[in-house]
Amino acid sequence: MEYLPIFIQIKNRPCLVVGGGPVAARKVALLRKAQAEVTVVSPQLCDELQKLSDENLIQHTGREFEESDLGECAVVIAATDQRQVNEQVSALANSLRLPVNVVDNPDLCSFIMPSIIDRSPVVIAVSTGGSSPVLARLIRTKLEGSIPAAYGRLASLVEGFRDKVKSTFPNVESRRGFWEKILEGKVAELVFTGHEDEARVVLDRAIDTQSEKPEMPGEVFLVGAGPGDPDLLTFRALRLMQQADVVVYDRLVSPAIMEMVRRDAEIVYVGKERDKHTMQQENINQLLVRLAKEGKRVLRLKGGDPFIFGRGGEEIELLAQEGIAFQVVPGITAANGCSSYAGIPLTHRDYAQSCVFVTGHLKDGSVDLNWKALAHPNQTVVFYMGLHGAPTLCKEMVAHGLPASTPVALVEQGTTPQQRVYIATLDTLLEVIASKDIKPPTLIIVGEVVTLHEKLSWLEEHHVDNEDSVFAYKD
Repeated sequence: MEYLPIFIQIKNRPCLVVGGGPVAARKVALLRKAQAEVTVVSPQLCDELQKLSDENLIQHTGREFEESDLGECAVVIAATDQRQVNEQVSALANSLRLPVNVVDNPDLCSFIMPSIIDRSPVVIAVSTGGSSPVLARLIRTKLEGSIPAAYGRLASLVEGFRDKVKSTFPNVESRRGFWEKILEGKVAELVFTGHEDEARVVLDRAIDTQSEKPEMPGEVFLVGAGPGDPDLLTFRALRLMQQADVVVYDRLVSPAIMEMVRRDAEIVYVGKERDKHTMQQENINQLLVRLAKEGKRVLRLKGGDPFIFGRGGEEIELLAQEGIAFQVVPGITAANGCSSYAGIPLTHRDYAQSCVFVTGHLKDGSVDLNWKALAHPNQTVVFYMGLHGAPTLCKEMVAHGLPASTPVALVEQGTTPQQRVYIATLDTLLEVIASKDIKPPTLIIVGEVVTLHEKLSWLEEHHVDNEDSVFAYKD
C-alpha cells in the first residue's frame, strides 16, 4: 500500500487553492463541502469561482502565488496549468510539512484526492494511487449503484443510540451482533423506505429488550427479478437479495440472477411449469407466512414483475391478513424486456397507439379472453404463457377481425444469452412453433410493430445452421 487512506477534519480551517480555472473550481467545491475556509490565489477566476468570491464564500487573492500564501494552511492544492508554478507550490508546502496535492501530478503530491461517494456522514473514498483517476471514477460509479443514498440517514440515526447500546450491551461481541442485526434488518429498511420515525421507535424498542440476541420481526421482500438479464435488476432488488435469510424463487428466475443472492441464505425452489407444480400456490403463500413468523427475512423472488401475471397480489393478501410486514420491489416485466431486446417497440405513432398485456391461460387452464377487445388494428397485444393456447389465439384473433397476415413475434428466453426471435404471422404462427420446437418461456407479440424488428433490432445477429438466429450485444 503506497498511500495511507486517511480522513482529515478541515471544518473552519484555512485551505489554499492555487489556480482559478475550472479544475481549481472542482477542488474548491470539495473543500467547501467539507466546510473549509478556502482562499484562492490566482490573477483571474473562472465564472464559477468569481461568483463564489462575489458572494464572499471564498477569499480571493488576485495575483501570482507567493510563499507567504501558505501560512498555516491545513491543506494546499495546486491546480494551475503551469508546471513551474505547481512544482514551486509542491516544494514549498513539503518544506513546511503541509499536505499538498498537485492535480494530475502524483509525483508532486504528498496526498492524493480520491474519487468520493458521499452519503454523509458515511463517506467512501476510492483511489488508484494516482495511476488511473478514470478507473477510480468507474469503480465509484459501480459502488454508488449498490449503496443507497439513505445510508447517510441510517448512520445519523444509529449515532444517537450508540451510548444507549453500549450501556445495554457491555460485551463487545453482543454489541456487534446487535448492530449487525439492526443494520441489515427492519430498522434499515424502514430508513430506506422513508419511515425514519418508525425506525427510531423499532430501534429503541430493540435496545430495551436488553437481550444479547434481540429478536427482530420477520419480513417478506416480494421482488421482481426481471426477464432474465441480471443487469436489469433494480438497486433495491440487489440490496434485498443480499439481506435475505431465505430465498423462495420461481422457475423463471435465471441462474445468473440466483448467483447474486446471499451465499449463506436458505434456498427454496417453488417453480411451476404447466401441469407440473413443485408447490401449489396456496402452499407457497403459507410458506411465506410461516418463515416470516419465525423471524426470518424472506426474499420472494419472481421472474419479471410480481404484479404482472406473477401472482404477487395473491401472496401479499395473506401476508397482510396475517399482519406480516412486506415490501414490493417492481421488476421489468417480460413484455418490456423481451420486446426491447428484440427491437420491437410496443407502441409507435405509425403502428400502435395502445398496448395490452394478457395471459395465455387462466387459472382453470382455459384461454377464454375478450377477443373482440383484443382484435383491434393499431394495437399491440402481448401474450404471456401463450404457447399452449396458440391455436386458439390465432383462430380467435382472425375470427374477430385481424387479417391472417398480421405480424407476430415469438421471443424465446428473452434478454438472456439464449434469446431467439422468430417472426411469423397469425396464419403461419403454428407452423413456426412446430418447426422450431419453441419452448417456454416464450412471449408472443401480435401487431404491426413487429415489422420494425428487422430495422430496429439493436442486437447483432449470428446465424446458426443458416436458419435460427442467436442474438448478442452489439459493440
